[in-house]
Amino acid sequence: MKIAIIGGSGLYDIDNPSEAEEQNIVTPWGETSSSILKTVSGENEIFFLSRHGRGHLLSPSEINYRANIYALKFLGVDWIISVSAVGSLKEEIPPGMIVIPDQFIDFTKQRKSTFFDEGIVAHVSMAKPISEKLSAHLSETCDVLGINHKMGGTCVCIEGPQFSSLAESNFYRSLNADVIGMTNMPEAKLAREAEICYSTLALSTDYDCWHPDHENVSVDQVIETMNVNIENAKQILKSATDDFDLEKDSYIDNALKGSIISSLDSIQEDSLEKLSAIIRKYLLS
Repeated sequence: MKIAIIGGSGLYDIDNPSEAEEQNIVTPWGETSSSILKTVSGENEIFFLSRHGRGHLLSPSEINYRANIYALKFLGVDWIISVSAVGSLKEEIPPGMIVIPDQFIDFTKQRKSTFFDEGIVAHVSMAKPISEKLSAHLSETCDVLGINHKMGGTCVCIEGPQFSSLAESNFYRSLNADVIGMTNMPEAKLAREAEICYSTLALSTDYDCWHPDHENVSVDQVIETMNVNIENAKQILKSATDDFDLEKDSYIDNALKGSIISSLDSIQEDSLEKLSAIIRKYLLS
């Protein structure tokens, strides 16, 4: 199995990085956020990518999501575990709790959210935006470790980098959303187009700005809670990847089947070459 971990705020490296094999992948969409570190866990290959770059130099809007996902697809990755800091939109999700969302609402504004926009068009289903099998595995891992978490829920993704206004925070709460973050979109959409099973460990750090009994979210607050969350996340990631024997969800493994609306005979060769890692199996069939 080839499993990728995309580390978000607070998770910029793996333990013992000097023992990992560093890989720099050149993609048709430019450079990845960081080099990719490869390690081995039993029979599984683990690939780690720092979403914001080591040192957290990239804002949510600056991340080259297409390069990141394409590079992982090129390496043969079938599974992505994303780790993200989020704010809570519900009383029952306190700072420090982990949520494994099963739905997303995309409020981003200026990000490239598809691989299929230059000479080839595809429409994939996002009805189930995460891998049910991977999410269940992560939830079971949390149970075994005794880590407080919520299985399922809706994550709102905003453009950022500013936090929400009070009006916005209350609006997102009116949608019955559970948490709010800045990075799962378009990451999850691109993973689906690449037919990679994707799931998120959403680490609650604050109550955004809606809660009358708590201070408005701040960077200091996020970092303080994140330090505790990250240790829990590391435990989950190690345990989940050490004991990993899953079959891909069928709706993800064949997400592009019937989704490419462009006639393959009409697509320019350079467009096919650019997407070769993603659509190869459909070109060969």
